[in-house]
Amino acid sequence: MAPLYKLITVVLTVATLGVTASCQSTTSGGAVGANRQQFLLVSSGQLNQMAARAYNQLLAESAKKGALNTDAALTKRVRAIATRITPQTRVFRADAPGWKWEVNTITSKELNAFCMPGGKIMFYSGLIQTLKLSDDEIAVVMGHEIAHALREHSREQVSQAMAAQATIGIGAALLGLGDLTANLASTVYEALIATRFSRSDESEADRIGLELSARAGYDPRAGIMLWKKMLSVSQGGSPPELLSTHPAEGRRIEQIESLLPTVMPLYEAAKQGR
Repeated sequence: MAPLYKLITVVLTVATLGVTASCQSTTSGGAVGANRQQFLLVSSGQLNQMAARAYNQLLAESAKKGALNTDAALTKRVRAIATRITPQTRVFRADAPGWKWEVNTITSKELNAFCMPGGKIMFYSGLIQTLKLSDDEIAVVMGHEIAHALREHSREQVSQAMAAQATIGIGAALLGLGDLTANLASTVYEALIATRFSRSDESEADRIGLELSARAGYDPRAGIMLWKKMLSVSQGGSPPELLSTHPAEGRRIEQIESLLPTVMPLYEAAKQGR
């Protein structure tokens, strides 16, 4: 019974650590409200370093294939939109405008875009060209992806993976069933690279992203057309990578419509300011 008692103690210790670590939020709420408590074990600095290495590796591989920033006009267009959106991140995080933001494009038929922890943005040409996205629609996508980085959703996933793996690994070691370390480093790396955000994360990113694009002077109503385009593509076959775990397009359109009274005044004020 002693090993079992120790295992229960370890599980309770990890659970207690989770409660302590979750008593914080990575962002302020903004106008849309997004400041829930989060489960965070790994530091931002650690994850940002890993993300930077992964991003640089992707850049090197894409350049080797001749696919990196090959469309100068498209790259300039995406970077111009980012230049307007990234200063708005201060509404949710005071430190974010000072991140080492980087924006690049990859020539690919893949319908995808992402923002890694620390502000490393990548857009695939297929997303913009296949869906014939306007600047407003690109801004909605970009705001959404930046929101994932602001809220540190990857950090949450890595923390959850670490806690689960640590519990299993320590318990297995105490019971004589496996290695104490349980390959935590590999778990963290895989959780970062192969991230699939939860539906609640996606909904949260939609809310924050819509506010970011509106504050940058991009019409938030473009989000409705964007997801209608996504819906038309997903009905024609396998859904785009952006829709892998996302809420149904109908529900996200409803959420955008419900948020318009909140974000449209921000958009109008930004237009007047520009």
